[in-house]
Amino acid sequence: MKAKKILSVLTALLVAAAVTACGSSQTDNAGTGNKEETTTTVKVGVVGESNEMWDPVIEEMKKEGINIELISFTDYGTPNRALDNGETDLNAFQHYAYLNGEVESHGYDITSIGDTFISAMNIYSDKVSTVNEIGQGGKIAVPNDATNEGRALKIVEAAGLIEIDPEAGDSPELKDIVSNPLNLEFVEVDAGNVYALLPDVTAAVINCNYALDFGLNPGKDAIFQDSVSFYYGKSYVNLIAARTEDKDNEVYKKIVKAYQSDAVKEVYDTTFKGSYLPAWE
Repeated sequence: MKAKKILSVLTALLVAAAVTACGSSQTDNAGTGNKEETTTTVKVGVVGESNEMWDPVIEEMKKEGINIELISFTDYGTPNRALDNGETDLNAFQHYAYLNGEVESHGYDITSIGDTFISAMNIYSDKVSTVNEIGQGGKIAVPNDATNEGRALKIVEAAGLIEIDPEAGDSPELKDIVSNPLNLEFVEVDAGNVYALLPDVTAAVINCNYALDFGLNPGKDAIFQDSVSFYYGKSYVNLIAARTEDKDNEVYKKIVKAYQSDAVKEVYDTTFKGSYLPAWE
C-alpha cells in the first residue's frame, strides 16, 4: 500500500510539473491578474559611444513593447558584416556612398530603410565673418582625401565662390572647377589638420567631428553652413540599414518613424550643436 501511495504522489508531482512547464509565457504581476506583455528586442549596430540621438527613439519604442539594444562597434568594417550574417537586426552608422561600396565589395544583401542625417561640413574663419568678405587671392583650407575634398568643394560652390563642372557629381576634384573669379588658392591638408590652419588661411572647410573636437560650435561659429540641398543625390546622407529580406518589417518601420522625429532633431541641435542635419525632411 505504501508503495502505491508513493507512486501516486510521484505521478501527481510529475503531472503538475508538466502542466507548469507547458503553461503560457504570460504571468500574473503580483497576483493582480495583469499579464506581462511580450517584448521584441531589436539589435542596432552603431559605431562609437556618441549615440544620444537614439535615446528618444529607445524611450518611444518601449511604449510599443519594442526594446532597442545598441551594439557598439569600434570600426566601420564590422557593422555591415554583423548585419548581413544576422548578429544584428539593423545598423545606423554610414552614408549611402559607404553602403554602396560595401555592397559592391562584399556582396552584402542589405539596404537602406530610412534616412537619418548628414554630418555638417561647414566653412569657418578667424579673419572674416561672412563668405562675402573673402577677397581676391583668398586661401581656403580643405581636406586632401577624395571624399572629403569633394564635399568641401561642393560647399565652397554653394557659398557662391566657385563653379564646378556638373559632370563631376558629388565628388569633384580641383580640376573640375570651371570658374574661380576670386582666384582662390586651395590649401590641401589631412582632414584632422584643417583646423590648425585657421590662423593662416582666409577660411577653412572643417568636418563636424573635428570642429567639435577643437571647441567650435557648428551651429553658431560657421560663416557658411552645410545643407542636404547642396548635393545632387544622397551620397553623404546617413541611413538606417536592414537586410533586404527585412526591408518591409513593420517593427523596423516603427523604429524609422520614431527616429525621424522632432525629438531626435532636438538632440541634433542641443547635444551635437548642429553637427547633424536632418535628412528626412
